[in-house]
Amino acid sequence: MMTFQPAGTDSDEITHPNESIVLGQLSTQLGIFGAALTPSGLARLSFPAEPFGRCESWARRWMPTAELRQDQTALRSLAEQLNAYLEGDLRDFSVPIDLRGTPFQVAVWQALQQIGYGEVRSYAAVAGTVGRPTAVRAVGAANGVNPVPIIVPCHRVIGSNGTLTGYGGGMEMKAWLLRREGIDIDASPSAHNKKAIRRAT
Repeated sequence: MMTFQPAGTDSDEITHPNESIVLGQLSTQLGIFGAALTPSGLARLSFPAEPFGRCESWARRWMPTAELRQDQTALRSLAEQLNAYLEGDLRDFSVPIDLRGTPFQVAVWQALQQIGYGEVRSYAAVAGTVGRPTAVRAVGAANGVNPVPIIVPCHRVIGSNGTLTGYGGGMEMKAWLLRREGIDIDASPSAHNKKAIRRAT
């Protein structure tokens, strides 16, 4: 089970002078991901299409007094697990994570961690899981700002009609990740008006 550190209050942003954040990049078959690692775990994973500076921006927002340093060795386990997952050799991540956001956002991100490999849930289903069945749009918003994609599997959330929905890494990447897990979803625009999910053979 992955660990997490909820945040969202002013006191959560206070850091100790000796705290540091490791920033680094991870080379994968999908491109280069950015990462920010706090003493508690992985706090930010940026997509290849995102500027790497967003990891530093996360650090400046949540731990403004922390020292920022580059250390690829510290990211070795994450890199190995991420690549193993993308190659189809790993289903469950064991890297610790440090989730910071509002209490509602953290609750949604925790709910996403309950969606198993090769499974999908609708936004409405996730809303029900967090005890806010009418907050479907709010769940979608929290899903959209998930700071640790893939590890916290927001790609496993789809439309209630079974169609592919938006994703920070792009629709093609979302479809690719789901296919890797055995779920075949059509990412083409024409698929948005029809049920497009089916079990890959």
